[in-house]
Amino acid sequence: MRFRPIASLSVAAVAVLLLAGCAGSSDDGQTPDASASPDAGQCQTPFTGDVPAGLEVSGDFKGEVTVTRPDGFAPSAIQRSTLIEGTGDEVKAGDLVKANYTVIDASTGEVALDSLKSDPSGMDMIVNAQQIFGAAVSCVPIGSRTVSTFPAGTLGEGSPAYILVADSISELPTRAEGTEVAPVEGMPTVTFADNGAPTITVPSTPAPTETRVENLRQGTGDVVNPGDTVIVQYTGVLYDGGTVFDSSWDKGAPTQFATTDVVPGFKQALEGQTVGSQVVAVIPPADGYGDQAKGSIPANSTLVFVVDILGVQHATPAAQ
Repeated sequence: MRFRPIASLSVAAVAVLLLAGCAGSSDDGQTPDASASPDAGQCQTPFTGDVPAGLEVSGDFKGEVTVTRPDGFAPSAIQRSTLIEGTGDEVKAGDLVKANYTVIDASTGEVALDSLKSDPSGMDMIVNAQQIFGAAVSCVPIGSRTVSTFPAGTLGEGSPAYILVADSISELPTRAEGTEVAPVEGMPTVTFADNGAPTITVPSTPAPTETRVENLRQGTGDVVNPGDTVIVQYTGVLYDGGTVFDSSWDKGAPTQFATTDVVPGFKQALEGQTVGSQVVAVIPPADGYGDQAKGSIPANSTLVFVVDILGVQHATPAAQ
C-alpha cells in the first residue's frame, strides 16, 4: 500500500490540523461534497516494524507527553510501537475517532504540534490510514497509545524526521445523539430511517428570503467556531420539489470540511452549534449559489439541508 502523508507539517500547526479528506475550497464557497471522505477499507498501515530502541515516552494517557530521544536519533523507516494496549474496538479506516496527538521534531526535540492546545478534549477525525494521524491509531484498539517515527523527507521535500505520539480516546457516533428538539412550524419536516438517514419534506409555503436554521437535536459537545473543521452527515434537497441533490448518507460515510469552505448559509448553519446537534437549514439563493447553477442545483435555488454535527477540529487562532 502506498503511503501518502500530508505535506507542510513543519510550516505551522494549522497545516497539520487540516487533514486530507476535507472538501476543497473556492472563492465563492461550496456546499459539502460527501465524495471527499476517505474510503473505508480493511485494516492496513504503512509501518514496517517497531520504533528504534531507546525512544521513551512518558506522561498520563490523554495528557501531555514527554519524549526522550537517544543521542543522534534519526529514524530511517516509518515505524510504530504500541505503548498502551486499549480494550475498545480496533480502529479501522473510515472510523470516526477522538484522539490526542503530539508531533515532535526528531532532531531537535521541539514540539511541532500538540493537539491538546487546540482540542483539549481530543481532536475528532475520520480515520484515513494513508495519513499520519489515521495511520497512528489504525489497527489498534480504542484506548491505545502508540509512538510512530517518520524519516526526514517523508512529509515533503526538505521536511525533518518526526516522532508522533497518539492516544486514541473514543469512537464517535455516525449520527447526532443530542437531545431531541420539537420541530418549528413552517420549516421542512424530517423523518428518519433506522440508521439516522433523513427524509426531508418541503412545505408548500413560499421559501423564506433569509436563511433559517433550527435545531432538531441539541448536542452537548464542543462549540463549532469560525474556521473550524467539522465532521458531519448531511442531506441536501431543493426547496422547489424536494429533490435530493447530495447526501453523505447515500455515499455511505460522513465527510469533513472547514466552515470557511462552504456557502454562507451552510456556514451559518454550523458555526455556534455544538457537536451532537442536528440542524435543518433553509438557504435562499443569496446565501447559496445565487444566480449560478451548480451541478444538479439550478440557478436561483433555495436549498434545504439536514446536518448531523459529529465532530470538530478547532482552528488555531492564526487560521481564524
